[in-house]
Amino acid sequence: MAAQKDRWVPSLLFLLFCASSIPRSGSVGLQQEPSPQHYFSGLEAGKASLAFFTPSVSPGAQPFLEQIESSAEALQDYGISVVKVNCPKEDVSRYCGKENALRKAFLFRGNRLIREFPTDALFDVNSIVANVLFALLFNEVKYVETLADLENMENVLKGKSNMVFAYVPATGTAEHRAVMEAAFAYGTIHQFVLTTEAALLKATSHDDPDVSSAWLLFCHCQRATDPGQPCRRTALGQPLTLLNIHRHLKLMGAPLVTEVAEDPEKVSTVHLQLGLPLVFILSQKETHEADRRTAEFVAWQLLGKAGVALLSRDLVDLNVLHRSNVALKTPDEGMPIQYLVLEDTDEVITLVEDKNKVKQIQEDEQQQEEEEEDEDEKENNNQDIQDDQVVEAVSRDKKRELPLEQVLVLTEENFHSSLSEAARTVVLFYASWEAVSLAVLRSYAEVAARLQGTSGVLLSRLNCWDWPGLCSQQNVTQFPTLKIYKEGQQSVTYDGMWGTEELSSFILLSRVSCPLKLATMDEAEGYLRGEFPSELSSHHHTSFLGVFSTATGKAREAFEEAGNILSGHVRMGIYFEDDTLALSRKYSVSPPALLLARSGGQSVEGIALSEHSVQDVVQMVRYELLDVFPEITVPNLPRYLRLGKPFLILFSAGDISQMESKEMLKLAKGRAQRAFVACWLNLKKTPVGHGILRKYFSTTPSLPILLWVNLHSGGQVFRFPPEQSITEMSVLAWLEKLQAGLESPSSTLSEEDWKPPLPAYDFLQMMEPSVPELSPHTSPHAGDTPVPHPPKSPGGDTAGGDTATREEPSQESTAEGVGSPGRDLRGTAPRLAARDKQGKRHSEL
Repeated sequence: MAAQKDRWVPSLLFLLFCASSIPRSGSVGLQQEPSPQHYFSGLEAGKASLAFFTPSVSPGAQPFLEQIESSAEALQDYGISVVKVNCPKEDVSRYCGKENALRKAFLFRGNRLIREFPTDALFDVNSIVANVLFALLFNEVKYVETLADLENMENVLKGKSNMVFAYVPATGTAEHRAVMEAAFAYGTIHQFVLTTEAALLKATSHDDPDVSSAWLLFCHCQRATDPGQPCRRTALGQPLTLLNIHRHLKLMGAPLVTEVAEDPEKVSTVHLQLGLPLVFILSQKETHEADRRTAEFVAWQLLGKAGVALLSRDLVDLNVLHRSNVALKTPDEGMPIQYLVLEDTDEVITLVEDKNKVKQIQEDEQQQEEEEEDEDEKENNNQDIQDDQVVEAVSRDKKRELPLEQVLVLTEENFHSSLSEAARTVVLFYASWEAVSLAVLRSYAEVAARLQGTSGVLLSRLNCWDWPGLCSQQNVTQFPTLKIYKEGQQSVTYDGMWGTEELSSFILLSRVSCPLKLATMDEAEGYLRGEFPSELSSHHHTSFLGVFSTATGKAREAFEEAGNILSGHVRMGIYFEDDTLALSRKYSVSPPALLLARSGGQSVEGIALSEHSVQDVVQMVRYELLDVFPEITVPNLPRYLRLGKPFLILFSAGDISQMESKEMLKLAKGRAQRAFVACWLNLKKTPVGHGILRKYFSTTPSLPILLWVNLHSGGQVFRFPPEQSITEMSVLAWLEKLQAGLESPSSTLSEEDWKPPLPAYDFLQMMEPSVPELSPHTSPHAGDTPVPHPPKSPGGDTAGGDTATREEPSQESTAEGVGSPGRDLRGTAPRLAARDKQGKRHSEL
């Protein structure tokens, strides 16, 4: 009962605030005192008052008096009186005798002066209320300036209470007032923390927040019982108003997941009362624990956007439940509950964020039911196991029109003339019926929107199904392929990931010569300090400068050829003027040498170029681009797999601690660093890690966990003893035992072939025989031509890159393939179990 009573305290306070904000006839408003003596003699102990001392006639104070009179009623709601004190001409006291005192307002608690405010800081009602409450709540609302201060505050609160962290661009604003009013109401329940430091806001966010807008984060520190466990943070998605903050705190105080054992039509929660939908995860006795983890995962993702309830099939007798695994109840009166069949939690989240998704899912389900009769026959079709997730993603969005207005359509008539319209012409070669091509077109449309207005770059596309002869002339036989044509130079073919960021970076970097020739010593020094051309300023953190003397022409040629190969992927410069030796001596190297400027030129490292082979230089540059102690993600995994080394990988449920990071960094920089890859994986950012651990162990172990995995020899998985602390010395001692054969593996990966299920196929070779009988502008029906095998990427890998690259289009959807706990919905609907019929994914490391 006590907990229930506490839960309603904020609501009662909020209702009192709303009631007190209604204009009341006969309200006291601004009080006036004839003299300071009368004012001070009437002050009550513990009662706050804001006083303004002014001569009887003071025209300059009139605008301020209008604002302070308007704020009097608002401040009275918080027990603060606002008083205008008239100063007699003969009064020469502290508050009346000095001219500067007449430009200030004074806040008292009883007879004690709390703070004095310049009147220009109290420019309107919002600034007056905000600053006065901020001064009175100085000990309750903590102000922080650095990330360390914020983290220390969180550490103090862990396991005890939650924290409300607010950022306002400036004090005295409407948002600042809203935060202070909320702190007045909820300060006894949550710890309020305030900052105006934009750098601190950026440090607390993985994205790039708009520092010109106010932000509020609810930090769930009460749930963080382990000192090493970070406080989860939930941002307020609406503007910072008192009503929105109250609503947000109300939602944060509601149960994360509600267990329901009655007809969902009769269920009402705080989310429905506040106008938000309620998602039901349908459960059954056999999978209750797994379903609850799934519901909790969804609830964290939708916190503040929707409520989540776990509905037991065993306790509710509804026929509709037998097939469905998710239900959606909206706050709209009279709207029926929607029962749906969803594949994974991503679809649940999309369901809430996209109101049109319900109807689309129902249409897809109807079509799916018609196709399920042929599912057994399709099981043996090799194409079904190749890139099925890409096909499904394209199919789901088949009605969505891509914004390709900024992308020029090429044909045989305009291809060659278009190449001369801009300094660089980017051409995407694709097939209009092929799933991977259509998926890449989405990224390409986003790239076009991002690069709109970029001088010297023309984005275009060529449909090779319509123009196979032209694609053959350009040596394009596999889809999709992206090439950049530069006037008078050989075209450059892209061989990286197909995400928007990677494509944009490649196109922008390709605008600058690689290597960039530097003509003077000052230019070379500036390049190392980070003074790049504007096209290079926002890409990569490491710059390479080749330093050569006149006697090292062969090495210079190899470096320049390596630059041509790496164009678009790396930032490279070259210097070979007469004063090369002076530059070399400064960094203790002898030409030919490679200077690496890391972190914007804060540190420069010199490496001798003992090998003159082009491939040796390319391999060296690619290796130096790798992080010393990287966080493994789906997009960057292929770069580290190519090294062919064992992995020493730390799995964590969030950011790793400073101590663990420091010790692992020592290992990575140690003498044995080239023998293995020391890295870590954040399951919060890369949920596919759940499936990796389930591949290694029968159940997901407690985190963090340190593993030694040799994927390239034997596939043995060794687990660092969980009872030991992760330090450089303890891990090195453990590795010595591994090498001596004194440790037994926790598991061993099967020796299956992890290559793509089918070889790459030359599409155009298959298309050519039928082309003469078709008009080049005719779009054939799907059944008119054999289903082709998956293509290779321009770089020679399979359509999605190498095995890890294939996961890039939908990183979190890989949870379906590996059975990540708490991510998929297969356990909640028995019919979905039969869907686990797909090819192997190398996402299991």
